[in-house]
Amino acid sequence: CVACHQATGKGLPGVFPPLDASEWVLGDERTLANILLHGVDGEMEVAGTTYKGSMPAFQQLGDAELAALASYIRSNWSNKAAPLSPGLFEQERKASARTTPFEGGAALKALAAKPA
Repeated sequence: CVACHQATGKGLPGVFPPLDASEWVLGDERTLANILLHGVDGEMEVAGTTYKGSMPAFQQLGDAELAALASYIRSNWSNKAAPLSPGLFEQERKASARTTPFEGGAALKALAAKPA
């Protein structure tokens, strides 16, 4: 995460979005799990700024590793959100046959609107 989002979690303005105080990190748990599992390509708004880029998928990591990573970014810097469980990642892997990244923020918002 540090290479793009920086050790401060503030990202690089206009290039890489922040993880600190990000609505994507602190919001819907399923959405964050799917960002990590499948990645994102395209335009998305984070903390009022539009970013257009690509974030790789990390589905090669195990469920416990992804849960630890997500829990870390949800509780670091100014973030104070609850940890995520490995079971959430297991559930989301099984729920989707997706093989490509999400097409920006709109696709992620559509996912959040669907019942689990």
